Amino acid sequence: MARPVVHNDSLRQDLLSVAADLLDRDGPARVTLRDVASAAGTSTSAVYSLFGGKSQLLTAVVDDGFRSFRDSQLAAADGGLDALGVAYRTWALEHRALYRLMFGGALAAYADCQPSPDAASDAMQPLMEAVAAAQSAGVLVQAPVELVAVAIWGQVHGIVSLELAQMGRPDADWAAVYRSALDAIARGWAA
Repeated sequence: MARPVVHNDSLRQDLLSVAADLLDRDGPARVTLRDVASAAGTSTSAVYSLFGGKSQLLTAVVDDGFRSFRDSQLAAADGGLDALGVAYRTWALEHRALYRLMFGGALAAYADCQPSPDAASDAMQPLMEAVAAAQSAGVLVQAPVELVAVAIWGQVHGIVSLELAQMGRPDADWAAVYRSALDAIARGWAA
């Protein structure tokens, strides 16, 4: 008697990774569940079993990206705002496809796919806490925490997005540009 196929966390992660790469390369309208299953070396029934359907898979990809991003931020949080900034770029460079899917608007036209509000807001929590701690320590200007956090996020996000889009000169030293931006952010928000 054949044993039932077990769809485990490893297969789930493989499907999320493969789906992110295919979505980044081909766009959500062109990617099918059959494409994802084939690229992951499994069946479409495994995809349906683990996720339910295409919109649920797309949502899971984005949510997984936000969780992974949050985890990288949590790991860097003890180093303060500068460490969070460094971790932001490092994560984006290591997860280019996910970064573009999460922030690049590729899924915006796919109406059935929205990141879970908790996944997206949880990703920003380490930055909010670092801003509040820096304000309490007298290092950052006193202003609403969310305002400062979103402004800082926007600045680092913009530079990373330009780097990933390969804007600028081919020989641009993005690490130096980013370091300069982190320094300018620290000076600009200093108390």
